[in-house]
Amino acid sequence: MDLRLQSSYALRSKSKDELLDIIRQLQEQVKVFISVGTSLSTEKDQDTLLEKIVTYAKKITQADAATLYMMADDEKKLCFSIVHTDSMNIRMGGTSGNPINWDPITLYTEEGMPYLEMVAAYVALKKEKLSFEDVYHVKEFNFAGTRLFDQKTGYRTQSMLAVPMLNHLNEVIGVLQLINAKNREGETVPFTTESQILTEALASQAAVAITENRLIHDLEALLNAIIQVIASAIDEKSKYTRGHIERVAELAQYLAQQLSESNEGFYKDVSFSDEQINEIRFAGWLHDIGKITTPEYIVDKSTKLETIYDRLHCVYLRFELLKKDLELEMWRKLAGNLDSNSENAKRNMLLKDLQAAIQEIQEDFSFIQHMNEGTEFLREEYKERIHHIAQKTVMINEKKHPLLSEDEVLNLTIPRGTLTDHERQLINYHVVVTDKMLSSLPFPKKLKNVPSYAAKHHEHLDGSGYPKGLRAENLELPARIMAMADIFEALTAPDRPYKKGKTLSEAMKIMEIMVRENHIDPNLFAFFKESKGYLWYAKKFMNPEQIDME
Repeated sequence: MDLRLQSSYALRSKSKDELLDIIRQLQEQVKVFISVGTSLSTEKDQDTLLEKIVTYAKKITQADAATLYMMADDEKKLCFSIVHTDSMNIRMGGTSGNPINWDPITLYTEEGMPYLEMVAAYVALKKEKLSFEDVYHVKEFNFAGTRLFDQKTGYRTQSMLAVPMLNHLNEVIGVLQLINAKNREGETVPFTTESQILTEALASQAAVAITENRLIHDLEALLNAIIQVIASAIDEKSKYTRGHIERVAELAQYLAQQLSESNEGFYKDVSFSDEQINEIRFAGWLHDIGKITTPEYIVDKSTKLETIYDRLHCVYLRFELLKKDLELEMWRKLAGNLDSNSENAKRNMLLKDLQAAIQEIQEDFSFIQHMNEGTEFLREEYKERIHHIAQKTVMINEKKHPLLSEDEVLNLTIPRGTLTDHERQLINYHVVVTDKMLSSLPFPKKLKNVPSYAAKHHEHLDGSGYPKGLRAENLELPARIMAMADIFEALTAPDRPYKKGKTLSEAMKIMEIMVRENHIDPNLFAFFKESKGYLWYAKKFMNPEQIDME
């Protein structure tokens, strides 16, 4: 018979006072149930959500105990998630901090047949609720474990209600089991028809909330994973910058957290929410996404003559050819009678001149080799010498060729570092690409500022940065955090192709200069220094020999 029909017959036999009492109970249950909907739909923490489901179920049914089982990923067993028994003060699983180490309930036998002897397993497999007035009088199910628990603890399991939790696809995601409903006098009674109906409704609502919560969590996990895969792919383009993105993201997140926790000083009123800190972390992971379009040979350019390979080897061969040309020229001049004293004297003079010329060539190549490293600023006299060397010629396939090509001269005369102006523009353009790429993505509301923060990590307070030359008033705090994290990582990174990683003291001195030049935020740098954020980073990411200050 339908539960509602049974309830109708039962109500007709009640007295007026009993009916009023039932109405009051129903009113109370409805109030609880209404609050349940709001609470479950807004809760984001999975353990807290499950805890609320059990708490509400007990309150609606006046149950003394409850067990929440969740379906395992393989859908072959039910795992204990939460166990409550009020009369014994038992709290396990969920937010209690007490783990449940009990074996899960198996849903199938070794032969693959449904295992229907256990109540929870039956409810999960059949998608049907079960209710018993006294489990000790039930023969169809195995309550040996229940009896053993009662025997050990002195508890008396009597009435039981078990309902499946079905999601929007009618899939079982768990089972809610309630034990020993209580009346107003505290006596154990069967679960009423009304409480069964409300529990089924609660189980359905809970299943929707859990499914939604899992979906949000899974989507966030997927987004995190995709972002980290993209970042790793960008870092993998270069053997030198591998790990740069992760380090910047971690430092930016750490700085945001420290600022938010500060209770004194300039940033005492700054308070980032968890979502805002997560937004800064995302920006850190994506700040160099534009480098996916930057050629590797530029990112990895460790010497001035490097493209896909270091062209110094080609220059070396030309210098060697020049030596051979000089030797051949000498032998041509000595062709003839070499027995006369005059010819011997001429030969000795030519050999001496040859040795001097070869010595000059070797010195020129050593100079070019040193200039190729790009480790020092190019002085004017160095530049003039490079042009002078370039004017020399060498015979290749019976044609004269300059010892240094125009492009090689252009690269060798780079004033500082290893990049030409054009190559530096290509690298700098990665920020523009980052902005374009991220701005085209439909970020959710809580991540809406990621494109802006990520695209400003090379801007300076005085407007001298790139790509937009923004000034201080257009650079919000998270963007300043990103910029400082990127600078500090770049200064201390031990794996750059064009320089060695700075020590802590060297990096901090350089950043102090950048503060004076109004490139980075003075208050932010002061906080970084006073809170010893640099030391946290150093111990986590830098080589021990670089840590020369506390």
